Amino acid sequence: IIVIGRVQGVFFRVSAKEVASSFSLLGWVKNSSDGSVHICVEGPLSFIEEFIKWCNKGPSQSKIDKVKVTKQDYLGEFTSFNVL
Repeated sequence: IIVIGRVQGVFFRVSAKEVASSFSLLGWVKNSSDGSVHICVEGPLSFIEEFIKWCNKGPSQSKIDKVKVTKQDYLGEFTSFNVL
C-alpha cells in the first residue's frame, strides 16, 4: 500500500501500527523519501480491506490524496507489525 498526501509528520505510521494491530495484521509501515508512506501488510482479507479503508482516511491531521494498493503473496513472512 502506498499512501500519498500529507502523511508524514502527522503520526500516520504510529496510527497505522495501532489500527493494524487492532485487526491482528502483520507487516510494516515506513516513510518514503518522496513524502509518501509505504505499507506492507498480511492477514485475513476482510481485515486488510478494513485497514485499506482506514488508509484512505488516516489520522485526523493527515490529508490523503491517493492510496495505491498492489496485491502480492506474503505467506507467513511477518511475526508482528513494525514501524520502520
